Amino acid sequence: MKRILCVANWSEGRNVATYELIGSAIHRHADSPPTQVPPVSGRDEPIPGVTLHYLAADFDHNRTVTAFSGSPEAVRGTLFEVCATALAEIDLRRHEGVHPRMGALDVCPFVVLGDSMSERSAVGFSCKVGRELAQRYDLPVFLYEKSETGKHAKDLPALRKGGFEALPDKRLDPDYGPNRTHPRLGATVLGVRDWLLAINVNLADTDPAIAEQVAHKIRELRKTDPRFTGVRALGFSLPSRSRSQVSMNLTRPDETPVDAIVEWVEREAKSIGSRVTETELIGVIRRRDVATATRVPVQPAQIIEE
Repeated sequence: MKRILCVANWSEGRNVATYELIGSAIHRHADSPPTQVPPVSGRDEPIPGVTLHYLAADFDHNRTVTAFSGSPEAVRGTLFEVCATALAEIDLRRHEGVHPRMGALDVCPFVVLGDSMSERSAVGFSCKVGRELAQRYDLPVFLYEKSETGKHAKDLPALRKGGFEALPDKRLDPDYGPNRTHPRLGATVLGVRDWLLAINVNLADTDPAIAEQVAHKIRELRKTDPRFTGVRALGFSLPSRSRSQVSMNLTRPDETPVDAIVEWVEREAKSIGSRVTETELIGVIRRRDVATATRVPVQPAQIIEE
């Protein structure tokens, strides 16, 4: 059976009612919601369809990350059910958070599980979803990574540069939808990508200066040091937790084991006067990566069998 993972990121992490709507929409299509997923009040009985791997909101990022997998048809149906509720509630004109964003559904990556689908078939699926999303919501949709066709930049940081605030004055060139930004929903980046691991390392400082310094050093080292191949890093303040954060995407996890990166961050932060308080895995992880990710708490539902 064809199986695909969807890791949709929504630009809302503070409004409890919206978070519950997102959770409820996914649970209506979930086979067996994992017990460690935060409870969502008033949800209907689950309907067989997708497996829910991750659902969590972050106040400082003002962002909710969801991860669910299943057949392409089930994933598409679940995604549009969440869109029907979440996109009615999110207004980026009133949105503030430390995480870069350009859309209410900010980024929507798809990852093929195992060899259940060809890359060509998965890209075709992503194009179908992108076209439908643009038509339903009059929304600019940019294809990225493996789905990008050569029309524009293919990586997320380049597409999202300047964030939502930079969009209203631009004439856009999306793959689908209008050439102007949606006034409330912004624009969405969507496509098929390879596996990545999203790892946060939190520091005992509210001032983000040290986190930013560590992240900057990672970005410089990845140009010459193979230990940091494909590691993207940003430094953030987490004022609600009196912490700062080195937020990383390990885009080539076969070459950059999690533990080695976390241990390097710990040493670097200590050398400039801080300490690590906790680490977080955002989203999912392949089973084969778990053995080299012992420094990060992993819940069973986050582990994906390829």
